[in-house]
Amino acid sequence: MALTNDIDDTNTAEALAGRLLTAIRPFRRAAVAFSGGVDSAVVAAAAARECEVAVAVTAVSASLATGELEEARRVAAMIGIPHKVVHTDEFSRPGYQQNAGNRCYFCKTELYERLESLAPDLGVGVLLNGTNLDDLGDHRPGLVAASEHAVRSPLVDAGLRKADVRTIAKLWNVPIWNKPASPCLSSRIAYGVEATPERVKRIDAAELFLKSLLAGRVLRVRCEAGDLARIELPLENLSLLANETVRTQVAARLKELGFRRVTVDLEGFRSGSLNDQLPIIELATPSSGLAGA
Repeated sequence: MALTNDIDDTNTAEALAGRLLTAIRPFRRAAVAFSGGVDSAVVAAAAARECEVAVAVTAVSASLATGELEEARRVAAMIGIPHKVVHTDEFSRPGYQQNAGNRCYFCKTELYERLESLAPDLGVGVLLNGTNLDDLGDHRPGLVAASEHAVRSPLVDAGLRKADVRTIAKLWNVPIWNKPASPCLSSRIAYGVEATPERVKRIDAAELFLKSLLAGRVLRVRCEAGDLARIELPLENLSLLANETVRTQVAARLKELGFRRVTVDLEGFRSGSLNDQLPIIELATPSSGLAGA
C-alpha cells in the first residue's frame, strides 16, 4: 500500500532540500547507514550530491526481511551512490537476545562498531544515519548508540520531519519517496520474548506467505509470548480474513511454520504497536538504564 502525499509546492521542496544540503556539506567523506528506507535514501542522495566521498552501507543479518537488500541495492544505484554490505551479528549480543525495551541499542551498537572498523577501508571520516526530527519523540534507544559513536543525523541538523523527507525524496526522484516504513524483523517480537534467528525467519516466512495470499498488502505478523502469532492488517483489509478458506490456509501455514496459535488484531495495522508494552517491560527490567532512552 503506497502512502499518499499531496506535494506540489516546488519552492517549498527546494527550500527543504537546500537545508539538508547545507547541513551535510561539512561532511566531506561520509558513509551512510543505509537501510533502503526513505530517510536513509534521502541522506544518501544528499551525500552523493555534496560529499567528495560518499558510500551507502547496508547491514545484513537474519533480521533483514527478504527482498530488502535487493531493494537497497536498486535504490542506491538509482541515487548514484556506491553501495556496500556489512554483515552484522547482533543476535550474538545477550542484550539483543533478551529483547527488553532497549534491544535496538545493541543492534545499532553492533552496526556502528562494524562501520567504524570499516571506515579506513571505505575512505570515510564520518558516519551518517537517517534519523529525522519525528524520531526524537519516539522510543528510539538506538539514538543512544548513535551518540556514543559520534554518528551524525543530518536530517535532524536540518530540522526535517518525515513529511519533509518525503517531499525532498519526491523532488529528487528517489523511487521510494512514498514507501511505508519497513523496520527489522526483530521489531515484530514482543518485548520480553527472546529474539532469535529462528523466530525472525518464521516471521519473515509468515509475512511473505500472507503478502502472496493477500496481494502484497501492508501487514505485520507479531510474535507474542508462547509463540502466538498476531496478524495486523489495515482496518479496511480485515474482512479478507473473514473468508473461511483464507482463514484456514493462514492458520495452517503459520502453524506449520512453528506458531502455536494464530490470531488477528481487531485494531488493525499500527506501526510500532509493540511499544504499547514498554511501561510494563521497563518496570520489569530496572537494571538497564537504556530502556527508556
